Amino acid sequence: MAKRDIDIVVISDVHLGTYGCHAKELLTYLKSIRPKQVILNGDIIDIWQFSKSYWPEAHMKVVRRLLKFVTEGIPVYYLTGNHDEMLRKFTDFNLGRFQLLNKLLLNVDGKKAWIFHGDVFDVTMQHSKWLAKLGAVGYDSLIIINSMVNWCLTALGRQKMSFSQKIKGRVKEAVKFINHFEQTAADLAVDKRYDYVICGHIHHAEIRQIKATDQPGSVLYLNSGDWVESLTSLEYSQGEWRIYKYNPADFNHNVEDDEKAEDLNASLDIKVLLEKFKMENH
Repeated sequence: MAKRDIDIVVISDVHLGTYGCHAKELLTYLKSIRPKQVILNGDIIDIWQFSKSYWPEAHMKVVRRLLKFVTEGIPVYYLTGNHDEMLRKFTDFNLGRFQLLNKLLLNVDGKKAWIFHGDVFDVTMQHSKWLAKLGAVGYDSLIIINSMVNWCLTALGRQKMSFSQKIKGRVKEAVKFINHFEQTAADLAVDKRYDYVICGHIHHAEIRQIKATDQPGSVLYLNSGDWVESLTSLEYSQGEWRIYKYNPADFNHNVEDDEKAEDLNASLDIKVLLEKFKMENH
């Protein structure tokens, strides 16, 4: 399969380790690109809901593929989010071309990009973390129920539905409205004289210019969406940003999986490592 050359790819909200994660689709996508820089903008591994009983091989292959980028000399930046906030105690960790950070300032063809997950603007996260965690578990359960309903609908020859996305859309829109998530990010970015502000967290892919509310100027706001339902990422190539949306018709699924040819020593037992982080956090 021919690979597409991309200057920068931004991926967020993968939620590896949960039933809602589309790891196989993400793996297919990662194999189809040849990026110069990879930015993992938070909630890549869902440590909140991590369980030793659920870590499919497809999730491990995503980790191996990301590590393969590192071994190939491609810079990979892992920015922490709220579902992997446990990693924040290890920020500024460097391993070759891999860096673990809370935020990233990046020069993109002479323009300043301010990149972070975005949960710092979420009042729910700041003041009711237990409620946010409960909501996350409930959402994952909702996805499982939705899958069962869709199985029945498919068996009856009817169209699938996504009530989980509808419910989450309403809740997230309400939270976004109350907290002025995007506007807050844009106002701060304009104040700091950045050209781009790039977030994740709200699972809604978007690219739009936002004017500051209390000062002159505007900033290009970008959000990479998620790999739970939207299956989107941000790509920068030939001087332009665009939202990529996964479409299975774009890929040849008969392509041989070359994971076995990789150095599996690079893929440590992630489950054991995360359990250690989990124990230390209690």
